[in-house]
Amino acid sequence: VQLQASGGGLVQAGGSLRLSCATSGRTLNWRIMGWFRQAPGKEREFVAAITWRGDKIYYTDSVKGRFIISRDSTKNTGYLQMNSLKPEDTAVYYCAADEYYTGSWRMEHEYEFWGQGTQVTVSS
Repeated sequence: VQLQASGGGLVQAGGSLRLSCATSGRTLNWRIMGWFRQAPGKEREFVAAITWRGDKIYYTDSVKGRFIISRDSTKNTGYLQMNSLKPEDTAVYYCAADEYYTGSWRMEHEYEFWGQGTQVTVSS
């Protein structure tokens, strides 16, 4: 199973990007999908997560009101719509997923499968 994150790029402050996270290989019956990011010189941090049913959604405080996480169950794909981007959002963004949801949605160890990362650069 592989996760493929895409949609990153260079955007001016205030702009928007939509990241996608697709699965390949065997069907991944994920129950939780999360997005993390890692800025240069910093540790990777949690950004947002969503359950398969979409009944639980979580955001880190710094992106609340600006980012929207969603999923398309028919395509087995997750999305992160990023609006009102700021220079401090610049990072490599990773999607992650797991077939079991234990409730530790903020923790990296919750997720078994990881994408390769996509670069998001926000210029001021």
